[in-house]
This record gives sequence, structure tokens and C-alpha cells, in this order.
Amino acid sequence: MKTFNERCYDKLKKVPRGRVTTYRELARSLGTSAYRAVGNAMNKNPYSPEVPCHRVVNSDGRVGGYAGGEVEKIQMLKGEGIKISNGKIVDFEKKLFVF
Repeated sequence: MKTFNERCYDKLKKVPRGRVTTYRELARSLGTSAYRAVGNAMNKNPYSPEVPCHRVVNSDGRVGGYAGGEVEKIQMLKGEGIKISNGKIVDFEKKLFVF
């Protein structure tokens, strides 16, 4: 049986380049409301960038934290064509991946 973190990583691999999802959406897709546990799993992700934890953002479109630092997260997202203004995803609703 897979751990919670492994289940998070498996789901996250489905988020395509150029899209983002939220901690809450990832938790919901796993049948839980434990979005903080999802954040913890992302922080401990040993498989980055194969498991693209940089694509998980806050529910309001803010970029949020990243183990490698917020600046690096923003650079990675921009490298995938995601526009960011004042720490938030531009056209967040259009970039949001829902499972």
C-alpha cells in the first residue's frame, strides 16, 4: 500500500507542463481535506522535478512556498509559460488543473 506522500506524487505527475493545481484540489482528488498534509508532502518531495511540486499553488492563485525558494518556483513556472504578477498566477482559472 502506498503512503500518503506517494499517492500525492502519483496524482501530481498528471498535472501537465504549463498548468498548476492547488494544495486543496490535490487533497480533494485523494479523497481528503488534508491540504496541509499535501503541502508537507510537497516540501519533502525527493523526486523533483520529475514530480513537479512547483506546480502546486495556493487556492487564491498565489505562488506559495517551495523547498527551493519562492524565487526558484516562480522561475520554474515562468519557464513553463505561466505568467506571474505580484506573486500570483495570471489567468489563474485558465491555468488551474482539476483532477
